[in-house]
Amino acid sequence: MQIVLVPGLWLNASTWDAVVPELEAAGHTAHPLTLPGMASKDADRSAVGLADHVGAVVEALDAAYDAGGGEQVLLVSHSAGCGIAHAATDARPDKVGRQVHIGGFPGDDGDPLLSGLPAENGEVAMPDWKEMGEDANVRDFSDEQLTQFYADAIPVPERVISEPVRLHDERRWDVPATEICPEYTAADLKEWVDGGHLAELASIKEKDYVDLGGGHWPQLTQPKALAQAILDAAR
Repeated sequence: MQIVLVPGLWLNASTWDAVVPELEAAGHTAHPLTLPGMASKDADRSAVGLADHVGAVVEALDAAYDAGGGEQVLLVSHSAGCGIAHAATDARPDKVGRQVHIGGFPGDDGDPLLSGLPAENGEVAMPDWKEMGEDANVRDFSDEQLTQFYADAIPVPERVISEPVRLHDERRWDVPATEICPEYTAADLKEWVDGGHLAELASIKEKDYVDLGGGHWPQLTQPKALAQAILDAAR
């Protein structure tokens, strides 16, 4: 199976480095993405918006679908990247066999991917999660790993997280989803969905919920366990 891997904010294709070998050892072909402006801290991202990131995922879906001889693609995404990937599914609902959302959810039409983080010169730097009271996000990093994680984080183009998500094709709700739950539980997520807080996710007709545990970045802190969860979804 062709598997497209979409990073979350402040990350690029390298976030999947420890996951890809596990997927390929199982016989799949993995396509980890670096979205526009996210190649490095020095990359020019001054003109990059949400549509550019969605378009890059759509392009990758088209290429993976063709490479697989017309077999539907497994589309894996992390954190706010889940909103980007879901918008790409909206654009290509016939080419995605299943979505896997890791620590994130689809965004609702008309809403931004993320709000409330300060921007400087058109970019949003990764915040200190502990200072924000989000200790659960980074609870399974060692001190050394966390220092390196912050050092490697790439600022996100402000427009990517501030521009509204646009969804058009209700066939996106027919694409089944696997919700992998790291710093929150499957029971938590079901409660949020049932409580009407995640309308787009609630509209997806077939959903599986998988507890993983740990912090928000399992591709870095527990890649083998995450890879197994992705392989289970691929089956």
